[in-house]
Amino acid sequence: MSDTSEPVGQLQALVKAQRFAVLSTRQDDGHPYASLVAFCASSDLRQLVFCTLRSTRKFANLEAEGRVALLIDNRSNDETDLQQAAAVTVVGACAEAHGEERALLTDCFLVRHPTMAEFVKSPGCAVMTVEVRSYYLVTRFQSVVEVEVRRA
Repeated sequence: MSDTSEPVGQLQALVKAQRFAVLSTRQDDGHPYASLVAFCASSDLRQLVFCTLRSTRKFANLEAEGRVALLIDNRSNDETDLQQAAAVTVVGACAEAHGEERALLTDCFLVRHPTMAEFVKSPGCAVMTVEVRSYYLVTRFQSVVEVEVRRA
């Protein structure tokens, strides 16, 4: 992704400014399941990282179906949000990181969320990585732009 176009710049600013996202997974019965997660993003926006306990419903959902969507937004719960807020839906594939990758992603995550160190380092915690396929950026309530992520 190039940071020269306006939508990419808006996307980068939004992802950098926000610390939390709503993760959507699929339950066994087909219904969606939403969870609030703390996240960090790679500098090229190709990966998002979040952590969860392996005993959670979201982890079970991810083990069964790795396709996910995340919503990241900057709303303030005010009427002006209709014209001023921005939101991005992130679409990608999620999997647990292991070994050296887990260590690197844990370090990235803890730079962004240092107060979660004890949680992240607990034996039951999984470090999850989302390989982003595309972003759908919504601004001014109805302006939608798709930003595809190109693989190296």
